[in-house]
Order: sequence, then structure tokens, then C-alpha cells
Amino acid sequence: MATEAADPRPLTGEPVSLDLLNTRWMREGVLTDLFAGAFGLTRVEGLAIWLRSTGLADRFRADAATLVHLLTAREALARAVADPADESARALIDAVLEHGRVRVTLTAEGPGERAEFEDPTWGPAWTAARDYLDLLGSAPERIRTCASESCVLHFHDTSRNGTRRWCSMSVCGNRAKASRHYARTRVR
Repeated sequence: MATEAADPRPLTGEPVSLDLLNTRWMREGVLTDLFAGAFGLTRVEGLAIWLRSTGLADRFRADAATLVHLLTAREALARAVADPADESARALIDAVLEHGRVRVTLTAEGPGERAEFEDPTWGPAWTAARDYLDLLGSAPERIRTCASESCVLHFHDTSRNGTRRWCSMSVCGNRAKASRHYARTRVR
């Protein structure tokens, strides 16, 4: 049995929509894409890693059609996050959302819902687009891009006071602090 490849991305665990955006990141100054066949993986293997990482692997298959739809959603989300006023980005998000719907249900715990798709290969893309709507509905001002000029990662700021600036304090935040310290000590 082949072992599953580890997720090579520097930031995981964000809401599904932002986690999808974080399938592109900077590595040693080069834009890296989990779905571009990096790290000796095929594009579909990268998709399988992402599905496992987000907890969607038990609901959706990693195949070429799913990857194409997910890349469509990623582009739509990237444009919408970069410019929330972009009407064409909103239209792209809506086009992805056209491929699924929510079925309201009654569960043992009370009211519930489940997603339904005519074509299950749209499932992960729809799920990411729907998650973005949920973030917009709860706290759109907390959808952030890392403050580091050399970073392209996104995060949902869950800090108490809403002032998180870095994708990771241990990486980008620490680099910024070290750079400021170096600049102060160099001036003396």
C-alpha cells in the first residue's frame, strides 16, 4: 500500500475557501502551486492532498474533472478576495454556486442542511464558494491577506481584537520583526 503524501503547504487549517486560495504559496521566492504537479506529485495527487487536508476526501473523489472545477472556484475566490467590488468575480462565484444547492433537513440534533449536486465533481468547488459566502456573512473584515510583501497566503483572523497581520507569526511575523530589528541596529 502506497503511503499518502504529506501536505507541503506552509499554512493549512483555514476555512475551506481560504484554504483553497492557500494552495498557491511562495517557496524560496517562487510561486508554488499544489495543483501544478510540484513536489513530484501529479496534479490530481495534489488535489487528493487538499481534499484530505480539508476533510472533504470522504465525500469527494480526486479526479481530473473535480480539479478543473476546483481551479475555476480558486480563480473566482482569488478575484473576489482581491477586490470584493469586482462584479465579474461575483459572477464567477455565482456560476460555481449554480452547480449545487442546500437541502434543509431535520436531524436528531434539530435543524440541519446538506449539500446536493447534480454533478458531484462540482462538490469541492461549490463547498469552497459556499464557505466564502459564510465568511462574508459573519465577518468579511476578518478575511485577510498576510501583511508580508513576499507572502500570498490568506487567513481568517480569529484573534480576539481582530488585529492579526501575518499568516504565521513564526514565519512571516518573525521575519518582519527581525527585519525591523536589523534596520534599527544598523542605523546606530
